[in-house]
Amino acid sequence: MANNGKVVINLATGLEDTERVTVAFLVGGAAVEQGKRVAMFLTKEAVRLGLPGHAEAVACEGCPPLAQLFQQYADGGGELLVCPICFSARKLDEGKLVPNARLGGATPLWEWIGDNATVFSY
Repeated sequence: MANNGKVVINLATGLEDTERVTVAFLVGGAAVEQGKRVAMFLTKEAVRLGLPGHAEAVACEGCPPLAQLFQQYADGGGELLVCPICFSARKLDEGKLVPNARLGGATPLWEWIGDNATVFSY
């Protein structure tokens, strides 16, 4: 795969801004459809999206349901890298993470990126 084969999406917003979350998953879904390796780095309230049942919302009239986008992202091989500090601060249960999610902070993120990645931030 070419050096531009990796995409990182930094998502620091949870369901308090569903439009932002929707756009992040639209971009992530499009990237996996293009054959890119994609990791979404979840921080702040976005860490809750790594738990079952939290990616449930419709951002706006005409927007696709977030649950559908979330599933398409997962089915395409998209990964969720969940900030362990943010996750722990909210006293969430690591054992309940969805299958494509894992705890990982700055060092695992840099290891995943390697020498090159395209980055989006929402």
